[in-house]
Amino acid sequence: MSGRIADRLGGIAPFHVMQILAHARALEQGGRDIVHMEIGEPDFVSPAPVLAAGRQALLDGHTHYTPAAGLPALREAIAAYYQNRFGVEVSPRQILVTPGASGALQLVLGVLVNPGERVGVTDPGYPCNRHMVTMYGGAPVAIPVDAADDYAVSVSQLAAGDGLRALMLASPANPTGNLVPLARLRELAGQLAVNDGYLICDEIYQGLQYGVAADTALRLGRPNIIVINSFSKYFGMTGWRVGWVVAPEWLVEPMERLAQNLFLAAPTVGQYAALAAFSDASIEILEQRRQAFETRRDLLYEAVSGLGFGLTCKPQGAFYLYADVSPLAADSRHFCAQLLEQAGVAITPGVDFGSHLASQHVRFAFTTGLQRLSTGIERIRAFLAAGA
Repeated sequence: MSGRIADRLGGIAPFHVMQILAHARALEQGGRDIVHMEIGEPDFVSPAPVLAAGRQALLDGHTHYTPAAGLPALREAIAAYYQNRFGVEVSPRQILVTPGASGALQLVLGVLVNPGERVGVTDPGYPCNRHMVTMYGGAPVAIPVDAADDYAVSVSQLAAGDGLRALMLASPANPTGNLVPLARLRELAGQLAVNDGYLICDEIYQGLQYGVAADTALRLGRPNIIVINSFSKYFGMTGWRVGWVVAPEWLVEPMERLAQNLFLAAPTVGQYAALAAFSDASIEILEQRRQAFETRRDLLYEAVSGLGFGLTCKPQGAFYLYADVSPLAADSRHFCAQLLEQAGVAITPGVDFGSHLASQHVRFAFTTGLQRLSTGIERIRAFLAAGA
């Protein structure tokens, strides 16, 4: 056997944060104490009503396939959520339930993008976006964003990239935690529509906003806006693997057809558990956790700034700080490696999120408790004081 793999894998970079996590776990197995600020996963267990609903689904024998588009009851519950929380009327027929937001991205790109068509992705941005475009034969177009414009794509950048089939962006965003104002999203969607392009809004961190109310691009009512979301981040259900997409109704049937061929349906037990995520009891728990994340953000922001990292304003969403490490080190990847090995603190280098100023930036995730964050801060302080 030649051991040959498909050429398309040549452009698929590893997810560095997972490699960092694996190395951190190996150090822990060797007896080291590691402070984890690398992984973008809430440290809280899923809310008790969600756990109870999942257990009940198993007891009731709900272990068979659901329709490819998802449980009708869950599609209706998601539509009701948009109405109740955002005042947006969405038909359940516009909603398709997926195996996480990643499943939703696969379906959207699969039905929209032909080989060779160009799709804009933010740089820095979620690393899997560009790889998913490539997997369908599309051409990812990196659009550099930085702190000067609050990490938002400008209309002038988009105008310079005429012919984009779609633009993918997140609000709140990974790794920066920035929010894109609805006014900017409206302008971007309008510019894309000139060339029959779509704005794909990743709202997976919706609900994790600080000092501002959660919002959705669906309030704009634009026919070329597609929204992707998930029960992973705000709802604390990462391992259940349930997400969704809201799209123009004409796109749902081809996406459902593609889902039938890719993964049949989202996990059944996860869908039944997700029904409980919208309950008043769950939302009360989730809002308490959102407040805990805000407290962590404030602590980490002040500490990281005080240690000499470059930061602009506090991020208004998600659970990340994207900090400029250039005042302290020449290369973020080397800095992160040394910080893990010598100080036992795991953070993520900017290279995971693109190439624009990547060597100058690192991402801190405040997905661990205040005591552990404080321990990590003190370790970083000692690491820097030692001249590392």
